Order: sequence, then structure tokens, then C-alpha cells
Amino acid sequence: MTPAQFAQLVLLAAIWGASFLFMRIAVPQIGPSWLLEIRLFSAALALLVMAQWIREPLRVKRYWKHYLFLGCFNTAIPFFTMAWAASTLPASVLSVINATAPLCGLVVGFLWRGKPIGWQAALGLMCGMAGVATIAGVGGSEIGADQLTAVVVCLLAPVCYGIASSYAEYAERVPAFANAHGSLWASVALIVPLMFVAPVPTSWPASAVAAGIALGVVCSGMAYLLYFHLVSTVGAASALTVGYLIPLFGVTWGWLFLGEPVGWNTFGGAALVLTGTALVTGMNPRRFLRRRPRLDDSPSGQA
Repeated sequence: MTPAQFAQLVLLAAIWGASFLFMRIAVPQIGPSWLLEIRLFSAALALLVMAQWIREPLRVKRYWKHYLFLGCFNTAIPFFTMAWAASTLPASVLSVINATAPLCGLVVGFLWRGKPIGWQAALGLMCGMAGVATIAGVGGSEIGADQLTAVVVCLLAPVCYGIASSYAEYAERVPAFANAHGSLWASVALIVPLMFVAPVPTSWPASAVAAGIALGVVCSGMAYLLYFHLVSTVGAASALTVGYLIPLFGVTWGWLFLGEPVGWNTFGGAALVLTGTALVTGMNPRRFLRRRPRLDDSPSGQA
């Protein structure tokens, strides 16, 4: 993993870390179903505008099954389960549960594709999970018995991310933009039935609507472009290590905007999380520091 790719990984973590903040703002006011509608429609429309500008075709007839699979497992199901759990769990806990995605990705890759798990990756996973556990202890809060259902439902999200990422790594190569754009429209089609069964909110607070649009345009549309680019350049397992970094930002945004407490264990957790990420991705810190950017470097690996 190059320094530029690692920087993209951190940026993606900061964006997705903010998504839990937006969910905690919007779900109590308009509910998970309508937040999901706003999020997916705004994300798909944002990418539609961009697609018209750059003239990037979707080739729906060729890739519709591909888009449908990704839309289901990488968007519709995980987004809904996370939003549903956001009505009960704090943003910090949501981000911690989300951080199990790299572990799920390696396990899915092993079970589905027979990909081996080396000792370095295993050690990295243990360091990352230890860091996540450390961050989860911020403020000394514990999950009550009434929140266990929300935790179980929320755990479906990282499992789905692992399935989708393992599939995307071996599927027919589709441009990153088309992957993001097509899968979002597929997820929109999948969640349309919710509009007919979910209760309509009695009011539409501006803060909730703004949070939903931010989730769609920034945390879904733009972030998906970056995510699928990372999957295609560094692989699914390495891209999924973004889940280790997300809690760092999830806790930070929660502390800044929701008043969630931050203790000394945040710093210890951060060190473990970053160490685990470096081990799993195979990034050498010395090579990272010594490497100088070249004129032909580009995110896609092409001049």
C-alpha cells in the first residue's frame, strides 16, 4: 500500500466515521426507513449528475446482476441495519461494531474463496480488534440487555460488507464509478417497498433532512467511489481495514458533536488500531517514510 493509498484509506474512514453521527441525529426524528430513503436517493442522484457530466455509462444490460448483488449486500441491508440500530445504540458503539468488517472480510474470503490467512494478517486482526475493544471502553459504558437485539442486528452490516467485498474482488472488472453508481440505483430499487410500509414522519426537521442528504451525497456517493477504487487497487481485505480506522473518527465526531466522553484508552486504542491496519495491509512504515512521490503516481495506478 502506497502513502497515497493509505491517505485515501484515512480519508474514507473520516467520512464514514461521520455517518454514525448523522444517523444518530436523523433516526430519532424521522426513523430508519425514511432516513434510508433520503440517503440512497440523494446519493444516487448525486452520482447521476456526475455521470452525465463525465459521460460515464452504466451498461445496465451487461452488469445489472452485478449491481443488484452489490446494492443488496453492500448498501441496502447494511445501511438499514445500522440505521435501525442507531435508534438504540450510541454512535461510538455503532462505529465499533462496524469495525468488525475486516475480520468478516477475511473469514468470508477464507470460507468462500479459500484465501489463506497468514500469520501477519492474523496478528494484525488481533491488534485491530484489541484496539477496537479498547476504544469501546471509552467512558466505561456497557451495553445493556435491552440493547442486545440492536447489537445482533447491527452485526449483519459488517457480515454483508465482507460478502460484498469478497465478491467485488473476484467479479468482472467494472470501473469504480460505475460500481458506485450502479449499486446505489440497485439499492434504491430494493428499498422502494419501504416507502409503502414505513410510517410517514409527522414532521421533517431541517437537521434530520440535512443529515440524510449528507449521508447520501458525502458518506455514500462520494465515499463509495473511493471505496471501490481501493478494492480494485489494494484488494478487498486491505480496503476493509478502513473499519479499524472508522471508530477513531466515530468516537471523535461523537465527542465533538454529541458530547460522548473520551478517555485515555482512546490513545492506546488508536495505536493498536493503526498497528493492526499496517500489519493487515502489509504497509511498511520505513518504506512509507522513505518513499518519494513520482510524477506518474495516480490513484488508479496509471499515468
